[in-house]
Amino acid sequence: MNAAEPDAAAPDAADTSAGNRTRAGSVPALERATGRSWQAWLQLFESAGARELGHAGIARVARAEMPAELQNPDWWAQSAAIAYEQHAGLRVPGQSTSGTFRVGASRTLPLDRDAAIEAWAAVHGGRTDHRGHAAGDPRRSRTDKRSFLRFDLDGAGRVEVAATPKGEKTSLAVSQEGLPDGERIEQWRAHWKSLLAEL
Repeated sequence: MNAAEPDAAAPDAADTSAGNRTRAGSVPALERATGRSWQAWLQLFESAGARELGHAGIARVARAEMPAELQNPDWWAQSAAIAYEQHAGLRVPGQSTSGTFRVGASRTLPLDRDAAIEAWAAVHGGRTDHRGHAAGDPRRSRTDKRSFLRFDLDGAGRVEVAATPKGEKTSLAVSQEGLPDGERIEQWRAHWKSLLAEL
C-alpha cells in the first residue's frame, strides 16, 4: 500500500466549515497520497454534483482522479468518497452506506496470522457477551491473505477479527458492523481496544 495510507477521515485544519464532520486523519492522508488539496477535492465533487450521486457514484468520480502511480487507487477512491459524504453531512463518521454504524480497532502482534487468531480465541473465545450483548458461536475462515474469526452480537451487529501479515508480524483488526446508531461508537472502540491490549 502507498506509504501515506489513510488512518480514516478528519477535517483539514484549513477547512473550518461547520458541515465538515470527517474523522481525524483521513483528509491529510488523502492530500498526501493524491497530491490534491482537500479544497480541490471538494470543488471536484461539488462540480460533479456528488450530493446527488450516491456513494458508488461519488467513488467513481474520485477513482477517475486518482494519480496513475498511486497504489490501491480503488481503496483511496472509497476513502475520498466517505470523507466527502461526511463533510457534506450525507453520513456521519462510522456510518455505512446502509445507514447502520461500524467501528474498529487494531493492534500489531509479533505472531503469524493464524497464531494471532488463536491468541484471540484463547483469551476471548469463551466470552458469552460483549457489553451486555450475547455473542454467537465463532466462525473461522482463511484466505490466501488473511485469517478470520467472526461472530454475531445480539442487537449489536457482527464482529470480524481479521489477521493480516505485516512482514514478520501481524495486524489483528477487530471490526464491528451493523450497529443501529452511532451513540456508543467510542464505547465500543474502547472495548475492542481493551480486549486487543490483553493479547
